Amino acid sequence: MKSHALIRPAWTPATIALMVLGFMAYWPLGLAVLAYILWGDRLEAFRFDVNRATDKVVDGFRRSGARMPFQAGATGNLAFDEWRDTELKRLDEERRRLDNASAEFESYARELRRAKDREEFDRFMSQRGRRAGAVDADIVRN
Repeated sequence: MKSHALIRPAWTPATIALMVLGFMAYWPLGLAVLAYILWGDRLEAFRFDVNRATDKVVDGFRRSGARMPFQAGATGNLAFDEWRDTELKRLDEERRRLDNASAEFESYARELRRAKDREEFDRFMSQRGRRAGAVDADIVRN
């Protein structure tokens, strides 16, 4: 997927300027921008993996019956507490469904990129083979 953002992990004039300014202002800042340029495209996959791992930890807390520190306590109104618990379960199921859909899409996008890379590599190899064959034929003629 192509990003049209001004600041993206690529060698654009804006990122190069930020890197140079970062090195001029404070060298670790320039180094951080350089790292973002080189490896920033991996950040989204990293964020997705971290979110998935932390969701497993939170689900483990819920299943064990442990209280989460940010979880609201009972209000004393049984009808409201039941409604809230039902809504929270519904939202949790919806979040899991969306996470699964997101994981499926990431897998699909990865496979598309892999297929595109394979096609480009095969095209390169076939062109390289034709060029090598033409060079070999020229050598034999001489």
